[in-house]
Amino acid sequence: MLGFLLITSLFVGCTSSIIDSNVEIADRRWTYRNHISTPFEIKDNTKAYNIYFKLRHTADYKYANIFILAHFKDGKKMETKRYQYKLAKNDGEWLGSGSGNLFSYTLPLLTNHRFPHNGKFEIEIEQNMRDNPLLEVSDVGILVNAAE
Repeated sequence: MLGFLLITSLFVGCTSSIIDSNVEIADRRWTYRNHISTPFEIKDNTKAYNIYFKLRHTADYKYANIFILAHFKDGKKMETKRYQYKLAKNDGEWLGSGSGNLFSYTLPLLTNHRFPHNGKFEIEIEQNMRDNPLLEVSDVGILVNAAE
């Protein structure tokens, strides 16, 4: 019984997240102006954290990749990074996990990241594709959890 509790507590401890957001994109039309903003608080900056970009799109999404801009804000300064993620194999098969017509991805932004201080932070995501609006994007979000 003690072994089961220990294994359960380790599993629960590894899956705790600081923030796990998911924002629905209206009419599956993600425009340049529609930045998805996720505020969160870091209470222990001595730990390392993993930060992920979450995406869901329909089978009608017409690209095999996506470009985004991630704006990392800590109140005093902002740093912007551009990311490209591959969403499909060369033969067109989606890489995300599927559920009916929707495909979901949890894609790394920063791994083993150490925040400079405790306090409030914000990550803002904007689509950076040629199409405006970018069609068939269903949801966008951010996941921040401790890197254990």
